Amino acid sequence: MPDDLLSPDEINALLSGGGGDFGDADEISSSDSEQLAKVSDTFANSENSVINMLAGKNVTTSVGATETLTQEEFTVKFSELPFIFSSTFGGFDDKPISLVVDQRGALTLADLMMGGGGAELPEPSDLYWNAAQEGLSQIVGSAFTSLSGLLGGRRLMPENTTSALAEDNWIAIAVEPADKKLWVSPVNVSIDGLKPFNIWTCLTLDNALDISGAMRDTLEGKPVPSQAPSNNPVGGGGMMGGGRQNAGPAVDVRPAAFQPLGGGSGGGAPSPIDLIADIPVRVTVELGKARKSVSEILALTAGAVVELDKMAGEPVDILVNGKLIAHGEVVVIDENFGVRITDIIPGGAARAAS
Repeated sequence: MPDDLLSPDEINALLSGGGGDFGDADEISSSDSEQLAKVSDTFANSENSVINMLAGKNVTTSVGATETLTQEEFTVKFSELPFIFSSTFGGFDDKPISLVVDQRGALTLADLMMGGGGAELPEPSDLYWNAAQEGLSQIVGSAFTSLSGLLGGRRLMPENTTSALAEDNWIAIAVEPADKKLWVSPVNVSIDGLKPFNIWTCLTLDNALDISGAMRDTLEGKPVPSQAPSNNPVGGGGMMGGGRQNAGPAVDVRPAAFQPLGGGSGGGAPSPIDLIADIPVRVTVELGKARKSVSEILALTAGAVVELDKMAGEPVDILVNGKLIAHGEVVVIDENFGVRITDIIPGGAARAAS
């Protein structure tokens, strides 16, 4: 039937990754869809690079079909309460933005932030939610830096950041009403050996269209709106990301500011280690290992002896979050056991922290 045929705008939206709610084809033009697809790709690339750095494994990110729907309609997609990271576009009218992640995805990210492998997820706690917030903060900071180039060198910084596990009757952008239209872009994150999860980038539809229009203005060479001068202006109209140079006030370019979990040292942007310096990790001293069948394990009784694979007097292994970092010897300190480190494994501490 003719009513079942797609309009040219709907076909263009599909080709540019803007699938989803065809009822809003008149609200998002093919030109807007093309620009917003770049926003989706920017967040996907930032998620890939940050999570790859944390996991030390191959990470694949793929952008799903974007949608326009109300905040209430968006909540129906989740069978359990998600984790929500909220921020504003510092440098672009403080437009609100949220990243929404299912609980398993947030805990996977948190475990990677704390040096784990992501395979055995921890129990939810404030400590792990704080770690998940820091990971998502790095993603948003990286994405804002990339978007700065697409927006003619605007100084973009994540500000007013908050995060929490959603409560009943939640909405993605708390400062907007429940019937507010959203532009939603899902990114599937797949890490080698781990279950994939999604991260949804959520903007109000009107703000998404404002960003699209600003990106289009940049392509057309229109001047970037002036910004308040900074203490460290960049002379000569220099732009981040190779943007077009325009006459006018100097552009304030600064590194993205993240909320540190621990105290940093010195000025400038904190390193990844500085961001997690105060997070506790599990230190394990392994005397040895043994392989037993299930029947042998079931036959164990009090007083049974299990022979290990190490000779008496051999160094013990010291592991941090399951990763070998050193060898040592067992000592007694007062009435407690301890271990004296005798050999550091090259690169072991760095692998344990990554």
